[in-house]
Amino acid sequence: MICDNISINEAGHLCFAGQDTVELASQYGTPLYLMDADRIRHNCRTYISAMQQAYGDNFEVIYAGKAASFKQMYRIMAQEGMSVDSVSVGEIFTALSAGFPAEHIHFHGNNKTERDLAFALDQGVGTIVVDNTEELTALNEMAGDKDIKQNILLRLTPGIDTHTYEAVSTGKVDSKFGFAIETGQAEEATKLALSMDGIVLEGFHCHVGSQVFDSDSFVMSATIMLRYIKEIQTKYGYTAKSLDLGGGYGVRYLETDPYMDIRSNILRVADHIKATCKELDLPVPKVMMEPGRSIVADAGMTLYTVGTVKEIPGYKNYVAIDGGMTDNPRYALYESEYTVMAANQANEPCDKVFDLVGRCCESGDIIQPAVSLPRNVQKCDLIAVLTTGAYNYSMSSNYNRFLKPPVVMLEQGESRMVVRRETLDDLIQYDF
Repeated sequence: MICDNISINEAGHLCFAGQDTVELASQYGTPLYLMDADRIRHNCRTYISAMQQAYGDNFEVIYAGKAASFKQMYRIMAQEGMSVDSVSVGEIFTALSAGFPAEHIHFHGNNKTERDLAFALDQGVGTIVVDNTEELTALNEMAGDKDIKQNILLRLTPGIDTHTYEAVSTGKVDSKFGFAIETGQAEEATKLALSMDGIVLEGFHCHVGSQVFDSDSFVMSATIMLRYIKEIQTKYGYTAKSLDLGGGYGVRYLETDPYMDIRSNILRVADHIKATCKELDLPVPKVMMEPGRSIVADAGMTLYTVGTVKEIPGYKNYVAIDGGMTDNPRYALYESEYTVMAANQANEPCDKVFDLVGRCCESGDIIQPAVSLPRNVQKCDLIAVLTTGAYNYSMSSNYNRFLKPPVVMLEQGESRMVVRRETLDDLIQYDF
């Protein structure tokens, strides 16, 4: 199995977090998002303990909430000592509604409106990651009007290409995010920030991309960022206290994907940062990471019920399920790969190839092409798509006016619904 929280019981049923998925589907219906709370906690603790081993107390692990944002997730993050980043007022509000402390929220975004900034200031959001000059100027003025000093990081683009899928590579010079170091825009923004009275420049942020399976990109970006910090210290006498390297460690969607040893990779990056700081005669800054996918992806599984099986002799076979791109749009967007299993006959040989498709009125409504399933798969069978904890629920939609599935949290052998299934009344609650 691609993750050790997945197993098969004596009945031949797929189990997740030790619980029978067939029984869960019977209890809660399908489509159904499952989340393994114990796995989420394990992943948080792995990051925190590794960062503590690497940096002592001079670190911060920040959960990237866009991966999966709902109230129970923020309760878990608070209990596990995590900070969170939010990319919208909606994510901030969700976190605050769950009792998450505002001072441990980092607010991201490349086009925050003045209304967004005002909300963040009024709620006492701890850190705002500033993405452009217009935002920097507006934030300074608004903070001054409210007679506060807002902690910020400046988001810089170090010019790293992680060689990942283009849509998730965010550290290049021509990215829509941040101030480019290479063009001199980062220095101009830093100089401007240092001249302002309404903000406190804590340091710098970068993010080189997502689904990265080694630490080379982090090592390269850390080198560039630390050299930039030294340059700014030399020119302006300012030494950054914090360096946020973003998130990005990859997760296993397929058996062929490599296993990521997060601890050893964090220690490798830490050794490089310490050596580079010594070489540059810099104090080691507070180091931050922003894992999202690697906190929740393998803590998720989605269950579907087969509706139809269509065979076109000599061409292609289809298995159509009761969900689709409305609850997992990632293949349609990125051609993302997933492991798929027949949950109610998980021990059976998978000896026939099908395209797993949804029920949206879209030819592109594909969950996964060319998957191997038992040749006798039929109506009412249960299909599981693995590693769906990240960017499935959070990217779901009501396209075609389909209802969003519920989220059921599994913890210590128990299950409970933490996001209810939508109803038809939910669909029209905003209509006149």
